[in-house]
Amino acid sequence: MRARLSGGHFRMLNERLYTCRGSEAFDLFKNDPSLFNVYHAGYQEQMSHWPQQPVDVITKWLKQCSLSLVVADFGCGDAKLAKCIKNKVFSIDLVSSDPSVIACDMAHTPLTESSVDVAVFCLSLMGTDFPDYLKEAYRVLKPGGWLLVAEVKSRFDPDNDGADPNKFVKALNSLGFNIASKDFSNKMFILFYFRKE
Repeated sequence: MRARLSGGHFRMLNERLYTCRGSEAFDLFKNDPSLFNVYHAGYQEQMSHWPQQPVDVITKWLKQCSLSLVVADFGCGDAKLAKCIKNKVFSIDLVSSDPSVIACDMAHTPLTESSVDVAVFCLSLMGTDFPDYLKEAYRVLKPGGWLLVAEVKSRFDPDNDGADPNKFVKALNSLGFNIASKDFSNKMFILFYFRKE
């Protein structure tokens, strides 16, 4: 019974996060930090049923890269990426009890312009203003830097009210990102690899 109530609360919060601006979500969690824990407990429960986690795929990719690459993990959640790689990682989310996480609206981070080599959005392009998060990633990425976007596959299924992945790629082209590769092989999520011009 408790798990069902928790799952319902997670779905309600998830819907709210997709339908409000990042600043509103930041205020929501800032005013009631317990909601962040409720959300992430529900998130972890849902992820436990996935055969593969997108953060694990991203971790594997980053482990093949130079340790000198600086990473910004937008919407880091429990900061798993920072715990799994040896690179310098700026973990960013709305709120956190972890002092290593930068709590902020992802459209306005305190990171310096052109200061990171890789920007990661792992199931975190939420909110009506998510294009502003991508603009912020562009601002903080060095020229030639990588943008990795993992999203739930159903969000990019135009036959079922999802976005057209080709239109998403074109939209990111207009922000100054070139597609390097797309991975649609997983049944739960897709992964885009972009480079900043």
